[in-house]
Amino acid sequence: MGVQKFRKKPVVIDAIQFTRNNIDEVKEFLGDFFGDLTNVPDGTCEFVIKTLEDGSVNQVKHVASENDYIIKGIKNEFYACKSDIFLASYEEVSDDFDPLYQAVTARNY
Repeated sequence: MGVQKFRKKPVVIDAIQFTRNNIDEVKEFLGDFFGDLTNVPDGTCEFVIKTLEDGSVNQVKHVASENDYIIKGIKNEFYACKSDIFLASYEEVSDDFDPLYQAVTARNY
């Protein structure tokens, strides 16, 4: 089978933008998935996100840089997304947002 096209299902995700000023909030959001925090020579900081792909010896390193958005996925996994890609792909919704209702409403127009 060759390359096929797919459309992402409408899901609501939890996310937080990582900045130098909210490291404690990011740590709380990630819990045990928050790895080593390091300062980068350019004056910013970054940290390692422990992922489902790490395996038993933590061989995979997923690094989040300042201003990346940290996304909690549908399997409670975490990953970083560059802010320009995040802002082009997601829009903020209220806590009471119902994606099923929104999808039905959108199809009815």
